Amino acid sequence: MHKYFKLLIHRVFSLFLFSLIAINLNAGQIAITFDDAPLPGSKLMDGKEKTTAIIKALKQHKVPSATFFLTMQNIGSKKDVARLKQYDDAGYKLAHHSFSHLSASKNNFEQYKNDFIKADKKLFLLGLNNVIKQHRFPFLHHGDTDKKRAKIKDLLNENGYSLGYVTVDNFDWYINSKAVEAFNNGKQIDFDNLKELYIDALWYSITFYDDLAKNYLKRSPKHVLLLHENELAALFLGDLIEHIKSKGWEIISPEVAYKDPIANIKKDLKFNKQGRVAALAHDKGANKIELRSKTENISHLDDLFIKYKVIKNDE
Repeated sequence: MHKYFKLLIHRVFSLFLFSLIAINLNAGQIAITFDDAPLPGSKLMDGKEKTTAIIKALKQHKVPSATFFLTMQNIGSKKDVARLKQYDDAGYKLAHHSFSHLSASKNNFEQYKNDFIKADKKLFLLGLNNVIKQHRFPFLHHGDTDKKRAKIKDLLNENGYSLGYVTVDNFDWYINSKAVEAFNNGKQIDFDNLKELYIDALWYSITFYDDLAKNYLKRSPKHVLLLHENELAALFLGDLIEHIKSKGWEIISPEVAYKDPIANIKKDLKFNKQGRVAALAHDKGANKIELRSKTENISHLDDLFIKYKVIKNDE
């Protein structure tokens, strides 16, 4: 009897150990980044409240680091610079996201170059300590021709810039704009339902691009999440972080994420507007229709607003 009991214990322990290994293999890693800082405030909250809330969430939930990609035309006053100083003083990185948010695909190279240089000059005149030479393309557009992409790549290299790519694209900007517009128009918002929609939509995007990576890259890379420095980030960032952690994922710094092997791809990737994982999947033969999640569809998000009953008495 003792022999069979020992065998049973051994089998239970083996199953437990196997489950731990399986969880570890499936656990993802993701860094948090923000575009378009400093975005203006709204009736929902002003700019300073937004910045303060985002920093509080990052600190409370022990996010090791975050990067804010600055759109320079958004810096129009001393208050805007003061908000950036809050991020700087908190130890977060500040990077380059263009001057006027030009698309590299919809503008010629000279226009993009002039805008890039104008932003570069202003970025380093801010007098902040944590400015880094990292560029993120507006709209994630790298350029619509091989020649233009090559020239822009040379522009970045000549000015000492690395690429602040993303792996997880999403439409958090649309969810935010729709909620803020409704609030500004005096409509009643169910913020608990809005939080649920926000978290579910972003988690869907994360798992969508992670599954895409596993399918085409045969592994889960160190991910980079694109968020915007907006009201919903200020309201729900902490809840989003906790949700990600509850799924067994680890929040890492952008610095660690950009050490992943996918950061060192030398070849020209022709499909870039959904981020690096989608670009690599396309390069390996994925059809474009596979590369965009349903949460990057405005009609689908409109339906979710109704399904989640975010706007009260909205039809």
